[in-house]
This record gives sequence, structure tokens and C-alpha cells, in this order.
Amino acid sequence: MAEIEEIREFLGCATPEAWLQAALQQVPTLLIDHAHCEKKAASTALNLMFRYVDRRNLLSRLAQLAREEMLHFEQVLELMDQHGVRYDHLSPARYANGLRRHIRPREPWKLVDTLLIGALIEARSCERFAALAPLLSEQEATADIGRYYRFLLKSEGRHYRDYLDLAREYSPEDISARLLKLREIEAELITAPDPEFRFHSGVPSA
Repeated sequence: MAEIEEIREFLGCATPEAWLQAALQQVPTLLIDHAHCEKKAASTALNLMFRYVDRRNLLSRLAQLAREEMLHFEQVLELMDQHGVRYDHLSPARYANGLRRHIRPREPWKLVDTLLIGALIEARSCERFAALAPLLSEQEATADIGRYYRFLLKSEGRHYRDYLDLAREYSPEDISARLLKLREIEAELITAPDPEFRFHSGVPSA
């Protein structure tokens, strides 16, 4: 498991305090979008497995990742039931598409960029779980959510490491420069004003 300090160092910035305060005020939306994120994470892993059937290590590591993400999806649904929150559609955050539009179209760079973005998304999720857990635990009404977010840190940290290791394995050159560029883009999405609150949104502007 990646330690949270390692993950914070990996990312280009910390989650802004304004986002954390918005999350505490919008727990139902936080949970609904969290569930969507878990389902999308499983879908991303499965899509890569279908696309790159000749990458044996990718198949093995992402199969486990997809299973865990779907388990987390079920667990978040159960948590929502306990809090009387109904799962529903939400418009997607700009975050993932804001990263993925920078994926280079040709292989092997397409795969490498997709894996690096996967590492950044998983690292951001882990960083936000770590930041939210103690805040949610302070209130009796949300203490169980805080405990659950603390529980997720181990698996989310492993997912970040899986994607980063795979990017290094399948890149024909050092990934440092490309990772730095994508990290800057991710940090901009996280710190810029954002009209919608979502699990991976930027600073709330509304």
C-alpha cells in the first residue's frame, strides 16, 4: 500500500479547504457521486483489459482492481441506504474528461497516458478520503462515513500504485516528464473554480 504522504507528494496540490467544507455540507451528493466514481473506475479497468489483451500483467492487476471497485460500489450503495440517500443520475464532473482529452492518440503513448491518468485519479481519491475521514468522523451523523473512507485508503493507495507501475512497465521511455505535465493539468482542475460540486470537482464557485 502507498502511504498517504507518498500520495500527497505525488499529487501537484492538496485538496482546497473550500472543497472540503462544501463536501461536509453536501454529503448526499458526495455519496452519490462517490458511487458513480467507483462504478466508472471498474469500467475503466475493464475497458483497458478488453483493449490490451496481450498485456499479461495489466490483465492480472486490473482484474483485481475492477473487482475491488465494484465491491466498493456495492458498499457505498449500502452506506447510502443507511443514510436515506437515493442513488440517482448526476452530471459528470469536468475532471476526468479534462484529463483524458490530453491523452495522446498513438500507441504506446495512448496506453501510457491512460495509465498515468488512472494513477492521478486514484491518488486524488485517496487524498480526499484521507482529508475527509477525520472531518466526517467528528459528527455523529457522518461518523460511519468517516470510518468507511479511512477503510478505503489501503485499496485506493494500491490502485494508484498499480496504475503507476503499469505505466512504467509499458512506457518505452522514462515517464517523469509526461507525469509532470499531467500532474500540472490535474492540479489546475482541482484548484480552479468549479460550478458543480462533485467528488473530483474543483473549488466550488456557486
